[in-house]
Parts: sequence; C-alpha cells; structure tokens
Amino acid sequence: MTALRRLRNVPWWRWLLLAALTVLGTIGLGALGVPSPALFAGLLVATVLALSGLGPSRVARPLTAGAQAVIGVVIGLLARPDTLAAIASNWLPVLLISLGTLLVSMAAGLLMGLQRGVTPLTGMLAQTAGGASGLVAISRELGGDERMVAVIQYLRVGLVTATMPVVAVALYGAQHAAPGAEPDPATSGAPWWIGLGVLAVCVAVGVPLARLARVPAGALLGPMVVALVISLAGFSFDASVPLPIVDLAYALIGWQAGLRFTRRALATVARVLPLATVLILAVVALCAGLGLVLSHFTGMTLLEGYLATTPGGVYAVLATAISSGVDVTSVVAVQVLRVVLMLLVAPWIARFVGRWLGPGSRADDDEPEPAGPAGPAGRAGPAAQAGPTRAGTGGETGPAGHAEPAGHAEPADTPGRERRGR
Repeated sequence: MTALRRLRNVPWWRWLLLAALTVLGTIGLGALGVPSPALFAGLLVATVLALSGLGPSRVARPLTAGAQAVIGVVIGLLARPDTLAAIASNWLPVLLISLGTLLVSMAAGLLMGLQRGVTPLTGMLAQTAGGASGLVAISRELGGDERMVAVIQYLRVGLVTATMPVVAVALYGAQHAAPGAEPDPATSGAPWWIGLGVLAVCVAVGVPLARLARVPAGALLGPMVVALVISLAGFSFDASVPLPIVDLAYALIGWQAGLRFTRRALATVARVLPLATVLILAVVALCAGLGLVLSHFTGMTLLEGYLATTPGGVYAVLATAISSGVDVTSVVAVQVLRVVLMLLVAPWIARFVGRWLGPGSRADDDEPEPAGPAGPAGRAGPAAQAGPTRAGTGGETGPAGHAEPAGHAEPADTPGRERRGR
C-alpha cells in the first residue's frame, strides 16, 4: 500500500510535460548542431517550468547518481590505447600543458568567486575547462551551485564552439580537407548491446568501489575509472554507451539544475554573465598560448596545438580537426587526457577549496524569501517541497513520501543559510 500511495502522490503530468518538451527541444537543438542537445534542452525546459510553477519539485537522488555514472562511463571509454599511444613519446609536456590548462581555468573561477552571489567553489567549478557535463553532474554533491555551473560551463562550450572554426581559419590558416580524409576515432564499431553490457559492468563495479574508497563524486568517478581501465586494457571491444541512454543521462543532469532555478537565482546568474564571459575569453586566449608551447615541444603544428588545448567540447574539437585535415588522433588524445585529468583532480581540489575558503552563501541567499508557503512563481519553496522532517533522525521525506537516507537531506534555500563543504 505504501508503494501505491507514493505512486498516487507523484505529479505525473508535470513529469510528462517536462519529458515531452525536453524531447522536442533535444530534436530542435540537435538539428541546429548544438553540443549535448539533451542537456541543453533539459536545462532550458526545466528552468522555464520551474519559474512558471509547472515543473516537478526535483529529480530523485538515485536518478541523478545513475546519470552521473553513465556520463562517467562515456568519458572513460574515450581513452583508447591507439589514441593515447599517439602522445606517449611526449607525455611529459602534454601532461604539464594539461595541468597548466587546469590551473588557468581554476584561477579564473576563483576570480569569478569575487562576484556577489558566487562562491569561490561555485566559480571554480563553473570555469574549470574539462568535462562540462561531468562537472555539472557533480557540482551540487561537491557543494557548488549546479545552476550557475551549468550555465557558465555551457556558455564556455558555446563560445568555444562558435569561435573555434573562425580562429582556426583566420589565425592558423586552416583549410577544409576532403571528406573522409581522417577517420572518426569516437565512432563505435560494436553492437549496442555490447555497449550496454560494458556500461552495466562499469557501474556495478565502479560505484561500490568508489563508496568503499570514499572518493568525492564517486557515482561519476568510480564508473569512469573502471571504464578507463577496461578501455586502455583493450577489453571495451570498441564499444560506446547507446545514444538514447546518454541522452537520458544528459537530460536528467539538465533537469537537476533547471528545476532548482528561482527568479532570484536567475537574476544572480544574469548578473554574473558579463564577468564570466570575459574570464572565459581570457582562458581561451591563455590556452591558445599554451598550445603554442605544446607545438614547440612536441612537434605538432600550430593549428594542432591550438585545437589540442582549446577548452571546449571534445566532439566540437574533433569536428574542426577532421574538417581541417590535421592529425586528429594526437589532437583528440590531448583533449581526452585533459578531460580525464580534470575530472579526476577537480573533486579533490573542490573539497580543499570548500574547506579552505568556505562555501559562502548560496545564490538564493542574497535576499530573504517572501513570507508564506509559496516560493517564486507560486511554486512551493524547496523546504516545503521536501516534506516534513523527523526530528532527531537526520532523514528527510521526499515529495512522494520517500524517505531519504540520513545525511543526504536536500538543503533548504532559506535566507542566510550557508552550505557547508564536505
């Protein structure tokens, strides 16, 4: 009876509306060539529905953890032996340049943290150049504001994707190569069911190991490391995660961030955008300088060095590299190494930053909420949506009466409340 009662309490029409609009948005954005269209569509649709009071209260924690695991496996499988072998002889300068990219982008994030309404931790996660979908997925778990992180991360991806072809032609003299001049190293040669099996193995092994090791963002890092090991050992059978599952994971991450938007949070994000844009462009310029250093020490061409260090999406870089006729394998190898390195290191640095500088106040804490049970746009505030808590138990009852485990309660966006670092 308890399960039936929970099902009756679920606002199914809200979820169906969210899912239907996200599918339509994904199709439309995909036709326009937008990177990660499912995540973009999920974020935009969930934000609009949240602000209008028509969206669900939140995405359940097991679903977000599952989405993180899928994204972790997708990233881990990018690292293939033949790809990384292309940079094996120059591993030291490649590693140092990748670390330089990490430091430059994180420093920009700490500068963004000086802006009112943005904590240093949130700023760092938002500006870190590497694995945008992965960082958005784990930002809340690390103590950051995933709404801010999602918008700034994909602003970076959008700016880089839009400017990369222009810069490649105008500054580096890139020329369009004949179609099919280079193969696409990201193409899967295995049936979908093998990719599904690899995903299941990585999640089944990686998540328990991450819990046992108590690593931060274990739902993403555990499966990612297992996928990385399987791929580099040659046991992935050239498989990739089936695209519908990847799109569902992206949509869930977009919903996770979008459903938590309020008008005050949206205003804070809008206020930060000018500074964030300047910092992103500065990071892009500095990374281009690192590309010159990389080309000097590794023998890459200037164009290959620029593409290898560009802080944008791997697949956007891949498309430009293929169309320009450069050494695609070396460029992708450096990009994959950067993404994996960022996601392995960023959670630990985020934990340190949260403890050292403190989490600060949330974007919603700049001003008190209006009195009354309803939040912005007539939507019940997070504390009310979360349901009653039982004193002394440390647990919380979710919107459908589902009890969250102790220590995993969602923080209410109450005035002045600070999120503590982990």
